[in-house]
Amino acid sequence: MTIRVLLVDDQPLLRTGFRLILEAEPDITVVGQAGDGKDAQEQTRALMPDVVLMDIRMPGVDGIEATRRIVREAAPAAHVPKVLVLTTFDLDEYIVEALRSGASGFLLKDVPPDELVQAIRVVAAGEAIVAPSVTRRLLDRFAARLPSAYEQTTPARLDRLTERELEVLRLIAKGMSNAEIAAKLVVSETTVKTHVGNVLTKLGLRDRVQAVVLAYETGLITPGALS
Repeated sequence: MTIRVLLVDDQPLLRTGFRLILEAEPDITVVGQAGDGKDAQEQTRALMPDVVLMDIRMPGVDGIEATRRIVREAAPAAHVPKVLVLTTFDLDEYIVEALRSGASGFLLKDVPPDELVQAIRVVAAGEAIVAPSVTRRLLDRFAARLPSAYEQTTPARLDRLTERELEVLRLIAKGMSNAEIAAKLVVSETTVKTHVGNVLTKLGLRDRVQAVVLAYETGLITPGALS
């Protein structure tokens, strides 16, 4: 399968660099480019990419609003593009909002080329990118800005989960992969995948990214509890 990618960034030089990296891969093709969120929405509608590589800060419609519109518009359709957000450390404060808007994950703009390529493949396959090194730093720093469990989400929502599923949710929120969770719990990776699927289904979540945010919102995980 060829993964169709739409590049969205207001800097042409960056778009060119990303295009050169991605089109060197036999299973990835760049189907279009956009310089702002409005154009990204229109091109997504016209080109139906599998993955939208989205910058956050752009003139006019920014990446967060563009992500929200793309995900909302595509939701009823069979083909829903995955949005992979790009950011820099000085724009950390936008990450949680981007994830809430429907992004399937985020990367730093200085990500090594091989990691960018792998992230696109993972997202295209329906998984979410929650890089442990980034998740731990960003959510530790910004979780205090998330609404408290008493404001928006009641911990009772987690009553639907078994003890094992709660444990898996905690480990997901700590940025662990399925393989790492399997090793920690001394179970097979297939078993972990089943637990993750149950967690997402029972809580009405789209992917692991939303599970991480929910874990913070409900107080299941708090800043500093990532060791």
